[in-house]
Amino acid sequence: MKFLYWAVGAVVVFGGFYLLFTSGAGAIDPPFEVGVIHPLDRVKGSASSTVILTEYSDFQCPACRTYYPVIREVMAQYGDRVALIYRHFPLTSIHPNAEFAARAAEAAGRQGKFWEMHDLLFEKQNEWSGVSDIVSTFRSYATLLAISPDQFEADFRSSDVKDLVSAQRVHALRVGIQGTPSFFINGEQIRNPNSADEFKSIIESALSQSQN
Repeated sequence: MKFLYWAVGAVVVFGGFYLLFTSGAGAIDPPFEVGVIHPLDRVKGSASSTVILTEYSDFQCPACRTYYPVIREVMAQYGDRVALIYRHFPLTSIHPNAEFAARAAEAAGRQGKFWEMHDLLFEKQNEWSGVSDIVSTFRSYATLLAISPDQFEADFRSSDVKDLVSAQRVHALRVGIQGTPSFFINGEQIRNPNSADEFKSIIESALSQSQN
């Protein structure tokens, strides 16, 4: 599949906002590292793989939605040979519901449905992006996924989930990520591929190098 266009979500960071999140808010110990699987990371594929694909993403970002089926195709082929880490980088200055969506995915993950909610959020992006009653919308998604809506909402509002999303956003800012989606292979940032085949070529190269 070839892309007709490609765009990255812009990062707008104001000094006071950045200081708020680097002064201890949402701190996670141990800290997140690029290319290293963290105990709190959401991982698809083989966690023991020598090839780690890390995606920094925003559920409300149109470009991230464009890459969603590409990553699905890549993982369908390499899922048992690659570890995919999904990390939250909600660009709240331009996507007002992005942080809520990240919290929704993590709340669903508390009931074993992170990746199912991940898929649903991208597939229904146009539906929830502009709504004001976001909690009711996401509760309906929890029902679709056959998990407890009450437990989902409790986790959605919990400090643990809020802190995790904040910590991943701070980590992305600290390592200098400029937009979403951003992809790394074994800790090295790659230029976003223009097709699934191009992505697969990069994966093949990484797999080959890991065997040397």
